[in-house]
Amino acid sequence: MKRMAWLLGSAIALSVAGASGAFAQTTLRMTWYSDGNEGEVMQDLLARFEKANPDIKVVLDQVPFKAINENLPVQLAAGEGPDIARVVDLGGVAKFMLDLRPHLKDAAYFEKNYGPFLSWMRLPGDTTSIPGYMTQLTVTGPFVNKTLFEQAGVALPGEKATWADWAKATKQVADKVKAPFPIAIDRSGHRFLGMAISEGAKMFDAKGEPAVIDDGFKTAASMVVDWHKTGVMSKELWGSVSGATYRGANDEFKNAQVVMYMSGSWQISQFDKQIGNAFDWVAVPNPCGAGGCTGMPGGAALVGIKTTKNPQAVAKVMEYLASEPVAQEFYSRTLFVPGHVGLAQKGIDYPSASPLAKQALGVFGKQVGQVSQTAYALQGYTYNRIIFNAVISRVGQVVAGEGTLDEAYKRIEQDVAAQIAERKK
Repeated sequence: MKRMAWLLGSAIALSVAGASGAFAQTTLRMTWYSDGNEGEVMQDLLARFEKANPDIKVVLDQVPFKAINENLPVQLAAGEGPDIARVVDLGGVAKFMLDLRPHLKDAAYFEKNYGPFLSWMRLPGDTTSIPGYMTQLTVTGPFVNKTLFEQAGVALPGEKATWADWAKATKQVADKVKAPFPIAIDRSGHRFLGMAISEGAKMFDAKGEPAVIDDGFKTAASMVVDWHKTGVMSKELWGSVSGATYRGANDEFKNAQVVMYMSGSWQISQFDKQIGNAFDWVAVPNPCGAGGCTGMPGGAALVGIKTTKNPQAVAKVMEYLASEPVAQEFYSRTLFVPGHVGLAQKGIDYPSASPLAKQALGVFGKQVGQVSQTAYALQGYTYNRIIFNAVISRVGQVVAGEGTLDEAYKRIEQDVAAQIAERKK
């Protein structure tokens, strides 16, 4: 009886200890969106982290991209956000980001390898915080259905071809093969402004303040509006949504309905998986204009959120994910251009990429070096999302037949000035 009582007491003690250990485990929530397979890769990396750190559990909440841009800022403003989030509107979310620096074991590593992009995540005047790291560096640029060009017997425009050259060529191809979309451009201010800067848009005045409307901007806007009238672009895309709502053409491109798709490097993994070799999809250099041949830089950052109750645990997760071997594996498996200086210099191997994906990665890698300083300045501007949204909303209205370009130009200037003033209050 005494032995049985001892065994029972031991079992109870172990049960209590186990319950206490489970109760002591810290649970973090990470809000995440995916363009391709990166959610699967992140889940795998987190599983390994949890095995090595059983005291921390990370719940990966995967949401659509739209939720990141529209719903997450509302949650953060209400103090109800996650502990960690993958975000693209870096300036807009900056005020909600946690400064990891006091909790990091090696802040110098972040400064050395992610330093050029930390300013994108900081509020004006902040020169020291480390809110997170880039899960990828992106650059906008076009994908072309080379197979359609070959079927139509039309030559691909060369490396220094202009937007007008591409419009002419893609329309010829579309007419011959009966493709409904000669050119598709993501309905996004970010995507459109790369084109505008190529056409000579300066975006800022001598004092560094927004000055969106100039001759270069007007050239690009007129071109897009005219293309919708002549059938180079279809209202089925931009005209299907309103306001600042994003509309991509991924599905249309994957279904071989688009001759040229202006999007960006983040699409490579998705296209490699979903198109495969069904047709030859290739990346081509950004078309040229009076201001050069530039795309827009960008990317998604994984950042800590300042309302977290467990900043030390957040920092531990972030240091693991941002470490060179883990980051290298993530970039390699997701087919992303690295947002890590050291790895960019060494080069990334992409063993799972098809020849088409490797070609695209090579083109976009070279395009990073072609991005104009104006484009970098715009991407690093704290209130760039205000500019992106105003531009696509107002130009989109003209495409839909709701007003003129002259009216849109005035409204863009008014929108940008009023919303920045409101944000600064």
